[in-house]
Amino acid sequence: MDIGVVLQCTPPASRVIELARLAETYGFSHVWTFDSHLLWQEPYVIYSQILAATRKIMVGPMVTNPATRDWTVTASAFATLNEMFGNRTVCGIGRGDSAVRTLGGKPATLATLRRSIEVIRELGNGRGARVDDTVVRLPWAAGSRLDVWVAGYGPRALELTGAVADGFILQLADPDITAWTVARVRAAAERAGRDPAAVRICVAAPAYVTDGTDAAQAHARQQCRWFGGMVGNHVAEMVARYGTAGDIPAALTDYIEDRRGYDYNLHGRAGNVHAEYVPDAIVDRFCLLGTPDDQLSRLRELERLGVDQFAVYLQHDAKNATLAAYGESVLPRLASLVTTTKSTEGSD
Repeated sequence: MDIGVVLQCTPPASRVIELARLAETYGFSHVWTFDSHLLWQEPYVIYSQILAATRKIMVGPMVTNPATRDWTVTASAFATLNEMFGNRTVCGIGRGDSAVRTLGGKPATLATLRRSIEVIRELGNGRGARVDDTVVRLPWAAGSRLDVWVAGYGPRALELTGAVADGFILQLADPDITAWTVARVRAAAERAGRDPAAVRICVAAPAYVTDGTDAAQAHARQQCRWFGGMVGNHVAEMVARYGTAGDIPAALTDYIEDRRGYDYNLHGRAGNVHAEYVPDAIVDRFCLLGTPDDQLSRLRELERLGVDQFAVYLQHDAKNATLAAYGESVLPRLASLVTTTKSTEGSD
């Protein structure tokens, strides 16, 4: 399992670049960032500096959207970074949340999202793409390689992901919900005539490493409660569309009953007062809180469900400490477990 990290492009940009450099030093595979240009600084500018300061780590948005950026410009930005730094980008994309809502807009339709994926991926891989009635190409991008990963929760978004995406991004780490969404994506891929195993799975959620004491766990919950509020924002829209009937897990829908609005000026921030309705049990299920042993236990559970990457949201007061704890006490043991498992399988 790969381990990535999700950063906000909060000023100063030099701090974001330094966290990315540290992440690579500790063995993280990916650096993702929010993409909301009014709330934070411009990620694509920062990507160029992250790539210049590192050697192997992949970078990309978690997530961009089809509404606030022209699709051909997005593809050109990725292809340019790939030409400069050697195919080290990945495009995470969804219908749009904070980036469009802070402009007074609405998320894109799934049909628009699907068309944008096709254009961005074709251009980002040096191929021609149809934009309205015109076929266009980046003539200098023949060597560029770009995967497009889709984020979503609802049944139709999961269907779309399985049908067309290179990867799926689930922004929470609840095992039951992970199992439900992964099964939906895999089934959709099979219906589309694709190899279900070819769709990569990324689970993204805050991780906060503690000593396991009650006081430390309580502090970690408060630092990560904002995440339940962010997820609840997406879930509320899904419930409005689909209701709570069908096979949508209750763990994903029941907790938002006490939700009362949302302020995007506090989006993705520890201490967000609009997330106080999120109960402790949801924080514990959606996030990874606890000792390195606790972290490893959940990571192994997610891995057994087919997760290829866990991406650590790092929006709390222990950024450096979390990177260090993962680099020193989690990643080496995770790699050791993989090696031991392969050795055992090879001896049968």
